[in-house]
Amino acid sequence: MQLKKLRKLLNELTVTEKVGQLIQLSGEFFESSNDIVVGPEQKLGISPKIVNLSGSVLNVAGAKKTREIQDRYMAKSKHHIPLLFMADIIYGYKTIYPIPLGLGATWNTKLIRDAYKNTASEAKASGVQVAFAPMVDLVRDPRWGRVLESTGEDPYLNSQFSSSMVEGLQNGLNEGHGMASCIKHFAAYGAAESGKEYNTTDMSEYRLRNQYLPSYKAAVDSGVKMVMTSFNSLNGVPATANEWLMKKVLREEWGFEGVLISDYAAVSELVAHGIAEDNRMATQQALKATVDIDMKSPCYVNELEPLLENGSISEEKVNEAVWRVLKLKNDLGLFEDPYRGASEQAERHELVSQKRRELARKVADRAMVLLKNQNNILPLNKNQKIALIGPYADSQELIGLWTVHGNTKDVISISQAFREHATKQNLRIAEGTNILENKEILNNTGISSDEQKSFVLTHEEEFKKNQEAIEAAKDADVVMVLGEHTLESGEAGSKTNLTLPDNQLKLLEKIRSLNKKIVLVVISGRPLVLSNIEPQVDAIIQAWFPGTEGGHAVADVIFGEFNPSGRLSMSFPYLVGQLPIYYNHFSTGRSPETSKHSTRYTAKYIDTPVKPLYPFGFGLSYHHAIYSNLRLNKKTMNKEDNIKVSVDIQNDSEVAGEETVQLYIRDVVGSIVRPVKELKSFKKVALPANSTITVSFEVTNDMLKFYGRDLNYESEPGNFEIFGEYKIVCVNE
Repeated sequence: MQLKKLRKLLNELTVTEKVGQLIQLSGEFFESSNDIVVGPEQKLGISPKIVNLSGSVLNVAGAKKTREIQDRYMAKSKHHIPLLFMADIIYGYKTIYPIPLGLGATWNTKLIRDAYKNTASEAKASGVQVAFAPMVDLVRDPRWGRVLESTGEDPYLNSQFSSSMVEGLQNGLNEGHGMASCIKHFAAYGAAESGKEYNTTDMSEYRLRNQYLPSYKAAVDSGVKMVMTSFNSLNGVPATANEWLMKKVLREEWGFEGVLISDYAAVSELVAHGIAEDNRMATQQALKATVDIDMKSPCYVNELEPLLENGSISEEKVNEAVWRVLKLKNDLGLFEDPYRGASEQAERHELVSQKRRELARKVADRAMVLLKNQNNILPLNKNQKIALIGPYADSQELIGLWTVHGNTKDVISISQAFREHATKQNLRIAEGTNILENKEILNNTGISSDEQKSFVLTHEEEFKKNQEAIEAAKDADVVMVLGEHTLESGEAGSKTNLTLPDNQLKLLEKIRSLNKKIVLVVISGRPLVLSNIEPQVDAIIQAWFPGTEGGHAVADVIFGEFNPSGRLSMSFPYLVGQLPIYYNHFSTGRSPETSKHSTRYTAKYIDTPVKPLYPFGFGLSYHHAIYSNLRLNKKTMNKEDNIKVSVDIQNDSEVAGEETVQLYIRDVVGSIVRPVKELKSFKKVALPANSTITVSFEVTNDMLKFYGRDLNYESEPGNFEIFGEYKIVCVNE
């Protein structure tokens, strides 16, 4: 539709019709059976009339269902404004990829762009038009369950993935392909105090701009169509009512002209935050902060019109919000095709196809991080006797929590994949124990008490399963697949104990007592504390929740079909007491490495190491790479110059592999305290067996910029260290 015509449509709408466009309801409101929707309507105080005017729907998917709802909706629409279908599609629609923390471990933005492009094709076929993804929050505290949705702790790496994911989802949007992307959660949700869900965030503007905002900005620069507000308050003001954050930074500074949507019920929660007296005040505050769509709360639907009538808000403000919603619908071509190509035939072609599986396997292979490989125990020989033990050995629960539309029945289990490699005589499989020992974790999750009983074994059942595992391990090398339960991570999955459950640890001890070689595969949605486990096993693979093709990926790495190349995008703590922990921390006056004071009086703990067990950027491979001859083409530069940095990488093994070459820079002296080092670039390079290659980077003035004491974004003259060994000088002129 031409914009002139769209503007005319806006002007023809009544106030009530305009308010409707700013409301998002969930799927049950659009069921054909009236008795189903009575409860939700009464709870939110929403009339059937306003349901018929609401502009978007949450988490309804499937071509048949979305088309039926759209048909009923359009039949009642006086102006034939189509309904907009949005959904939680975080890391796959039907074909599920590894959790984003695993995607971050690939350090392969092009591959992940392709994955999100595939995801958009699947979702579009099923009638979904907007994905609530990517989640680009920077995360440093794995107590927070939602770290699984992030690509990690580094602003530069997160920004690269933020752009690639948005570009993948929105690829070909103007030609009718792809889907709109909605980044979340704006802003600094990943810095919630103590890692507790929905908690407060309090930080300096300096830290916010230098570390937490870049990944959101990268998405805006990539043309993202929608932004979601975060649940947390930021420096005393909840994000959903934060006019400085939403209006000044997002819209005015960054030039974002798209739709701003609240998170689930976040507008009404302004009352619980204590910043709004009631829903009417909450509505006024959210609209003033330019929040366009109120997701699943009673605020906009009941309070916008009274606020207009008493003059507390202007119709111009409402018109601006409605225009942005209508414009998004127009950008998606919904006025010409309200179904946007969704069809059951398209679903049969697009969903979980062999082609989709191949890409999911490729991604999952590259998400695996080899953390330990003592005496090169891996890869295993297909002809040796192997005992596959653990609650995840034969499980299809490998897709994690945020897979609303995924199906575990599509998942390749690890045991299924192992059977493709090892003969029946050489492979024994034993569960050994359940995933959980403490069923209290399942309270308030919607799982009935009867169902919960099935998750936890009796003492007799536990003993029997333990014995089966011990028997299987007696004459075999052991692969143990242990990990978190799906419900232990993700939203509302904050926890303070980041070790494996006691029942799994006890099983590990019993298997270890047999003096067997043990390969540990960890299934989790977050970095776990493995310091007590690491000495007990010979190899460790961090597999995350690896997705639909997760079983194949684990087997590919263990049997040497794929040389692991994953590198951590989030540090693994030595103990929980270190948290939050991250590599690019600030310099201090009493660093253990540089202080001249007694070692006691430095920035350290007296009972545990300062450093993480496994740091950001860490990962092993089956090849052996030697970095040498780091060199610069010159040692001084000004704003217009670049410096070329080169390093030689030798593979002195018989195994070809892939290296993630990481460029770090330290600003030695700044107008404010600077991080000890910062990732500024990286390259994925193929490394043939018995070869030496040279990898080069260009250091630019942009790499040296930061928000300084006066919050201007610029570089400063001074000394800079590259890889902590060579110095260059940047002179501003």
